[in-house]
Amino acid sequence: MSAVFLEGEKALFIDSKKRRYLVTLNDVGEFHSHSGFIPHANVIGQKPGLVAESTKGAKYTVLRPTLEDFVIEMPRGAQVIYPKDLAPMCMLGDIYPGARVFETGIGSGALSMTMLRWGAHITGLELREDFLNRAKANVKSFLGEEALNRYDVSLGDSYEDVPEGEFDRVMLDLPEPWRVTETAEKILVPGGLLVAYTPQITQAVQVRESMGKGWVDQRTIEVLHRTWHIEGLAVRPDHRMVAHTAFLTVARFIGA
Repeated sequence: MSAVFLEGEKALFIDSKKRRYLVTLNDVGEFHSHSGFIPHANVIGQKPGLVAESTKGAKYTVLRPTLEDFVIEMPRGAQVIYPKDLAPMCMLGDIYPGARVFETGIGSGALSMTMLRWGAHITGLELREDFLNRAKANVKSFLGEEALNRYDVSLGDSYEDVPEGEFDRVMLDLPEPWRVTETAEKILVPGGLLVAYTPQITQAVQVRESMGKGWVDQRTIEVLHRTWHIEGLAVRPDHRMVAHTAFLTVARFIGA
């Protein structure tokens, strides 16, 4: 990665109120807000961390976006899985470099990007073509062309279609994941893991009930995210927190 910003690279502009703006740099482009504009040329060739000033005197700290930044700000069609759940899903699913993952319910590609960043090889099915195209575009936009070599996604109905080959992991984000349990039993290697993301507890219950004697070490968790206010000696939990988003269910398949 270059030490300075290059044309075509993504940059994150953060204003004095900590509002964040994701920008793709272009030699002739301009970043516009209610506080004036900043030519992209003022950023290209500069190191991350510079403070750029708009035509109206507003100052923005310009940084390279992290994956967390990109997931929150990226173009989307479907609702994304947020960072507070993405990392736990990859930890529960024990995603590692070279892991063969079957993913279904691709959406906007947030989980895909996280697993690809961890080195996984993904085979995926998505029912909607617009979601599939958006996910592939997001993967390419943030991770680059090379990541697409490990991202074999296509249109299909995971309730009906069975992917070819063996997989180490199955990652599910769709309305009725219990309907994919039987497929998972056909494609998972012994000891392989399944992780299901379900907004409602009744969905998590149905996932658990769909697992027969071949499944062990079943768990369902919920991740709560609370930030803290720290200003000198004034230290307290923030009044608002990101509480429930989904239940995460994980289990190992050891064979029928």
